Amino acid sequence: MDWFNEWWSEVVRLFNKCFIEEDRYMLFVDGLGVTIKVSLLAVFIGVAIGFLIAICNLSSKRPLRLIGKVYTDVIRGTPSVTQLMIIYFVIFAAINWDKWIICAIAFGINSGAYVSEVIRAGIMSIDKGQTEAGRSLGLNRTQTMIYIVIPQAIKNILPAFCNEFITLIKETAIVGYVGLIDIQKAGDLIKTNTYEPFMPLIATAIIYFVIIKALTIIFGMFEKRLRKSDIK
Repeated sequence: MDWFNEWWSEVVRLFNKCFIEEDRYMLFVDGLGVTIKVSLLAVFIGVAIGFLIAICNLSSKRPLRLIGKVYTDVIRGTPSVTQLMIIYFVIFAAINWDKWIICAIAFGINSGAYVSEVIRAGIMSIDKGQTEAGRSLGLNRTQTMIYIVIPQAIKNILPAFCNEFITLIKETAIVGYVGLIDIQKAGDLIKTNTYEPFMPLIATAIIYFVIIKALTIIFGMFEKRLRKSDIK
């Protein structure tokens, strides 16, 4: 058992060195807060933009469709890290806002392109007969969309939207490029200060895994409740 005792002693030493000494664990605590703030604000921005772009893409007016197509093509055709650096160092360079807000805006703009396609696909999955039924009841196009089509489309949209939110959380790991300390950057700082890569990287992976797993369970429960009405 000597080898086990030696191994365990080494694990304890590395744990203390990486997380306990100088309260380095607080870097992860603070980084977790940053990741959550950026992700939540970004998802709200992404949903708002995505809904508007989806409406543009479904519009019968050519200028609106052109706006939607250009937006989705540009955002989906360029790396998110490049978009983040352009928005932070160019567009918002002269604006004195908190870094996390600017990062959230950048990720919201990026997410909006993908959310718009999710919403568009969800709306198009609803049978045209539902729209015709709404119009026959005297509802206009907007009312039919709000009261008949969108409520039914939500069930189809939710799984893809949940996947997009989870992807968004993992994408926020690049905020370190603009000097913001999130979970990933916290692990990098500990690794740099201690010259011990194993513990910080494993801790980073575990934290992300726990967050994603918790969200997957929550979204799964919510989706199950929404689909109860489909069970006869």
